[in-house]
Amino acid sequence: MAYIWTDMLQPAFWIAVGQIIWINILLSGDNAVVIALACRSLPPRQRFWGILLGAGAAVLLRIFFTIIIAQIMGVPFLKLVGGALLLWIAIKLVVPSEEHGEDSVKAGDTLLRAVWLVTVADIVMSLDNVIAIAAAAETAAARVDLAHALTIKTTLIVFGLATSVPLIIAGSALLMKVMERFPILVWAGAALLGWVAGEIIVKDAAVVSYLGVEFVDRVHIWTAAAGAVLVVATGYVLARMRREPVESEV
Repeated sequence: MAYIWTDMLQPAFWIAVGQIIWINILLSGDNAVVIALACRSLPPRQRFWGILLGAGAAVLLRIFFTIIIAQIMGVPFLKLVGGALLLWIAIKLVVPSEEHGEDSVKAGDTLLRAVWLVTVADIVMSLDNVIAIAAAAETAAARVDLAHALTIKTTLIVFGLATSVPLIIAGSALLMKVMERFPILVWAGAALLGWVAGEIIVKDAAVVSYLGVEFVDRVHIWTAAAGAVLVVATGYVLARMRREPVESEV
């Protein structure tokens, strides 16, 4: 296991950790709101424990599901499907749908019920997080240590999620204000997801067997860049289309 410490000293490892934390923060704004809404009816003393225990249970389940998805990425066509979903997630990030209203999330009247609501809601809403983080870990592990990619993927997922979720809970309001003040961070995050999606799609086992390993190695950077450009361009067009009817009404 000594190689893990060696890999953790590489800049590529910490760049990958930063990507996972960034992706999780960008995609977890709704989750933080749901946690607050589910615990809003608890007494003040129990509210902290409801948030902490609910988020903790959700994190453990999210790590479990993400590791499973990351391990089966080698199945043919799975990366194609995951990459396509990731492109959709990235576009949805910059063209958000209606936000969760206070009436859309039930409040827990007991600590146990609040913890259950937080856990279930977080897992239901975290499919995008799971796919994005599994894809990021898949591509990053190959850059860090291809020989021990399985262990590195698991380490990146556990470390990245365990680090970012407490940050989301503690500073969700601050993080939302920062991203509202600097929208470029959201667009940059969407471009990162598009980059990962493009790289994941071209490295699917079925694509590699059809195009050949050498060709994929030559073009994977270009397909990753194409994914980033596609997300930003599509998001910009859709955002303009959504904004124009509102401006015309005003």
